[in-house]
Amino acid sequence: MRASGKLVGEILCKLRELVKPGVSTLELDRAAEAMTLEKGATPAFKGYHGFRHTLCISVNEQVVHGIPSERKLKEGEIVGLDFGLILDGYYGDSAVTLPVGKVSADANQLMKATRDALYAAIAASRAGNSLKDVAGAVERTVSPFGYGIVRDFVGHGIGQKLHEEPQVPNYVAGASNLKLRAGMTIAIEPMINLGTPAVRVLGDRWTTVTEDGALSAHFEHTILVTENEPEILTAWANNTYGDWLN
Repeated sequence: MRASGKLVGEILCKLRELVKPGVSTLELDRAAEAMTLEKGATPAFKGYHGFRHTLCISVNEQVVHGIPSERKLKEGEIVGLDFGLILDGYYGDSAVTLPVGKVSADANQLMKATRDALYAAIAASRAGNSLKDVAGAVERTVSPFGYGIVRDFVGHGIGQKLHEEPQVPNYVAGASNLKLRAGMTIAIEPMINLGTPAVRVLGDRWTTVTEDGALSAHFEHTILVTENEPEILTAWANNTYGDWLN
């Protein structure tokens, strides 16, 4: 899983360089698939319950599971790239939300807060802590902004399957008291809306959007719980994100 996670992080960093006005989401998807196959890995999402692409690409009010298309990105938009692969039978899964050119202050703050919520949740993912501790870290990070925490979709266990137990909610009321143990691998993925938490799925049965049309941001890492500091298996270059924002 270290190998699969490392490759996920590397490919996401390369995709970041391609995100710019005028690029279609389908071009990004094709680039991700080409890079995955070149490294001897298999796209994790393609064929999963009928999904036809390598990337889930969600723009602006799209929360998760956006379908790549000929739609071109525009200056000022934000775009979420959710990417997973299988390498030697093990999965890696990570997501990042990126600005397309210069974005608004509200969009920038939303992305930063969601990114910070992810890292707060990772820091809380220590052996002996519970899933409520992980969810509480997300809530404490974003509640000062009045953002909506998506409840319909959550993080998950991951390993030789993409989605395993336990579920990893981002809000305390939905989380269990299950204690984390060293050796567990989980995907933590806060999805945070500029408006309310409410979402709906479009007619394509995949693309999920905010009910009120407000922006949404999504960040995710696959991590390993240890007896000490959690290990981020899908770390981006230098494990940083700040220089990706405006």
